[in-house]
Amino acid sequence: MAGKMKACMVAYAYYEGNGRIEQYAKALVRRGDSVDVIALDRGNTPNFQSVDGVNLYHIQTRKLRRESFSTYVFQVLMFMLRSFWFLAKKQFKDPYDVIHVHSVPDFLVFGALVPKLFHVPVILDIHDILPEFYLTKFGVSERSVVFKFLVLVEKISIAFSNHVIIANPIWRERLLRRSAKPEKVTVIGNYPDPRKFFPRSKSRSDGKFVLIYPGSLNWHQGLDIAIRGFAKVIDEMPDAEFRIYGEGPERENLTQLARECGVEAKILFSDFLPGKEIAEIMATSDLAVVPKRAKSVFGTEAASTKIMEFMAVGVPVIVSRTKIDALYHTDATVKFFDSDDSEELAKAILFLYSNPASRAELVKNALAYVAANNWETKKIEYLAIVDRLIEKKVSANLPETRHSMNKTED
Repeated sequence: MAGKMKACMVAYAYYEGNGRIEQYAKALVRRGDSVDVIALDRGNTPNFQSVDGVNLYHIQTRKLRRESFSTYVFQVLMFMLRSFWFLAKKQFKDPYDVIHVHSVPDFLVFGALVPKLFHVPVILDIHDILPEFYLTKFGVSERSVVFKFLVLVEKISIAFSNHVIIANPIWRERLLRRSAKPEKVTVIGNYPDPRKFFPRSKSRSDGKFVLIYPGSLNWHQGLDIAIRGFAKVIDEMPDAEFRIYGEGPERENLTQLARECGVEAKILFSDFLPGKEIAEIMATSDLAVVPKRAKSVFGTEAASTKIMEFMAVGVPVIVSRTKIDALYHTDATVKFFDSDDSEELAKAILFLYSNPASRAELVKNALAYVAANNWETKKIEYLAIVDRLIEKKVSANLPETRHSMNKTED
């Protein structure tokens, strides 16, 4: 696309460490576009800052903790109102060419109502499919009024949007069945940024065998399964240590579980770290685990970016055999374990601990997979969507402009 374009991204999320949002924003900046991001603040960053050329606006603070459904909805609605006001003011002072809204939740797109009235195209990016996400997070039944209402919200949000990006093909098929037309939905998965995630030489010399998990500490992520599995084999792995980096509502329960299992001295909990720092730490680990609950409706379908990131830095990874991860990966690239079973996970940990050759084979195959499947190879598709939407907007306005000129000449 010729000329500099102005884009805004809206996300009820932290920008720092969210690889998906960062990649979109930086892809636009690197080709010369201007990008603003409206996001959450952890409470320790300025209201505005420039990060790698991206203009970052923190409009609301949120601490990751246990929240009731009503508290969560209230916080989201406040964020939507703040983003609505931000975008409305911008529309009359310095309008955007495109607005990219990240879900969850889907209805954040309505914060872009004023720009939409002025024909600014709106992209809805569904990271996590909303009804199934809340089903897992809050124990909602598929037959409940709440679940059906969320499906209705999904349909209305998609109808409001000009285009929808969805994180995986399983969810695309579900959207096509209940909420969207095929031409309106594009799959763009979660890919590691090769500028951060690449193989490095091991810099550790502590003599430890480090097992690692970085990410959110939610129930569907299955960290309790990982802790129980680790506890079963720690006596056979005297030099092993399990390091967990992240924040979330399950942290207190997980630390208590580590104490109950008698492995609190072998499991280290650390807070969130920025993307570059966590990539360095991931690359120096010996083995990774992504223990999502395969029996969770949401967990089994939500693709994990962490798997690809570990593959990209050259660390073997143990993965729960979820529906989505079995679609993307094979036993040649990851070590699967089945049935949300801590015993099976324990066997997988001990096997790879005891077999350096098997770890090396997984790493070799994984690096070949990542070479063909990374953000650098996929970002062209995203940029094409943005340019196509803006070109449609320009084309739609041309007849009106020519009509106005003809009236002036008459």
